[in-house]
Amino acid sequence: MLKRILVIQTASIGDVILATSLLEKLHEKYPDAQIDLVTKTSNKSLFENHPFVHKLFLWDKTIKKHLHLIDTILAIREHKYDMLINLQRFFSSGLISLFSKSKIKLGFRKNPLSIFYTKSFEHHISAKGSLHETERNHKLIEAYTDSKTGKVRLYPSNNDYAFVSQYKTNAYICLAPASLWFTKQMWAEKWSELMDNIPQDYNIYIIGGKSDYIYSQEIIDNSKHKNCINLCGKLSLLQTAALMQHAVMNYVNDSAPMHLASSVDANTTAIFCSTVPNFGFGPLATNSHIVETYENLDCRPCGLHGHKECPKGHFKCGINIEIEKLINTL
Repeated sequence: MLKRILVIQTASIGDVILATSLLEKLHEKYPDAQIDLVTKTSNKSLFENHPFVHKLFLWDKTIKKHLHLIDTILAIREHKYDMLINLQRFFSSGLISLFSKSKIKLGFRKNPLSIFYTKSFEHHISAKGSLHETERNHKLIEAYTDSKTGKVRLYPSNNDYAFVSQYKTNAYICLAPASLWFTKQMWAEKWSELMDNIPQDYNIYIIGGKSDYIYSQEIIDNSKHKNCINLCGKLSLLQTAALMQHAVMNYVNDSAPMHLASSVDANTTAIFCSTVPNFGFGPLATNSHIVETYENLDCRPCGLHGHKECPKGHFKCGINIEIEKLINTL
């Protein structure tokens, strides 16, 4: 019987949200087990109310990264885990696994230190078709649970829902136009055009981080819609999820807000530009739609994570998105 389980996922917000499907499944099969999580400091707020995470090990990657890695390893060694599941495929997380005292160590074969795992698994991503990332992750624990992948889920608090209730006085739509990667976000003018085609009786809320505010405001300023509010940087991640949960529709790129929507089963229209759904990172909400360029571009996809600018200079995958297809998902 597994009593203490450690999960490692120190990547970006979206990847960490997708890892919650593992937490759900592990708790379902081992309800009395203590489940701990290693993640980076910036992801801490995602788990403030998570009922299944007993302890968070926070790895600060911003300052003295390697020193903090050693501190994290030493802290983990104080605990004797029955199982460790490493979702990361990089050397540093392999070190955490290697020096832990876990009886069972599971992870992906791409990790340079996977030779020290109890068992390792393939992590295959292809533009021709792949398992969803949650399914790839689930393969690590399938032998210890069952064949059904857990659901992605976050837990906004009552205070989170209370805070965003001020924005729920009328039917509303959320837009998340920004991304860390330029080629993963629909052309700015297209976002303004989308807003122009949304009926005026809907409120529109633009969501994102503080750094997205100016970009989002330019989109608003170029739109004719009269009922739009820029909330970038004004909501926490869980408050954002709480707002998205009851939106008539959430229009998102292939980025973190898409996974936030999945975590609360919110209506989702995901716009894929330079990346493709076949990579296995698509929306998981019950009411999900995917919209892509109508052109069959030889250059698409041009990479797994996107680029700071279009390698070809034309960015057709982000410009040639049909607004009618987006509106039809309402």
